[in-house]
Amino acid sequence: MNVLVTGSYGRCGTALVDHLHDDPAYEFTYLNRSDRPADDPYGGYDTHVADVADYEAVRPAFDGQDAVVHLAAHPYTDGSWRDVLEPNVVGTYNVLEAARDAEVESVVFGSTNHVMGMYEEEFAPDLYDPGHDLLLDHTDPVRPDSYYGASKSFGEDLGRYYVEDCEYPRRFYALRICSVRMPEYDHPYGDAERRVHEGEFERDSEAYDRAVARMKGMWHSRRDFAHQVECCLRDDTVTFGIVNGVSDNDRRWFSVQHARETIGYDPQDNGEQWDDPPSE
Repeated sequence: MNVLVTGSYGRCGTALVDHLHDDPAYEFTYLNRSDRPADDPYGGYDTHVADVADYEAVRPAFDGQDAVVHLAAHPYTDGSWRDVLEPNVVGTYNVLEAARDAEVESVVFGSTNHVMGMYEEEFAPDLYDPGHDLLLDHTDPVRPDSYYGASKSFGEDLGRYYVEDCEYPRRFYALRICSVRMPEYDHPYGDAERRVHEGEFERDSEAYDRAVARMKGMWHSRRDFAHQVECCLRDDTVTFGIVNGVSDNDRRWFSVQHARETIGYDPQDNGEQWDDPPSE
């Protein structure tokens, strides 16, 4: 299967490189705004350098592809409308239009938990503790918490329009990704440890404990994320689907039942399996 990955050298794209690139079932092409030098851990791959907001620049990368995993975006909740307009709104339109024109079978769209972020705003910090009773699924009303979240909600709707109104793409999967991190922070203590390393707070602090509690609910391990994308790539039953992207954490507030039932998602990691950060 020929697969194009946009935004390929961010947190989520590199998880696909790490876990799927060497699988002989796939031939990957990576699309990114910039290449990586040869001595970079993610250097030396077949990279189409282009900005997703530039249709003419990205369109050639879609020829001959069976699927597209669209991850390129401005990913920050403090972004302004101007920040998200080109990469998230125009860029997603360009990806879907290029997929239509190139007759690409399926698009896997990197959506976000921030499409539902106002639930967290309403119920945190109690939401971070074990035993809460909130469990969101694909049928719950969308509640974006930012321009970023709203732009991803738009992307989900645009994907539905394309698969229902156009011949291609035939399938669209919206993954509402929770918290995927780079390899050094790929664990439920990752956010807290990063913020300690950046001097934001100390380990023995309330802020540290709260960051850990949140990640024990939101962690989406890199291997579980790559597995979930592969489930979408292998599926041929869904026309339009929304699935939550999170590991099998005991205290998560995003359900994975629909993902299990529709695409066979079988996450292996659980934040409660960790009592301490990895030793350095």
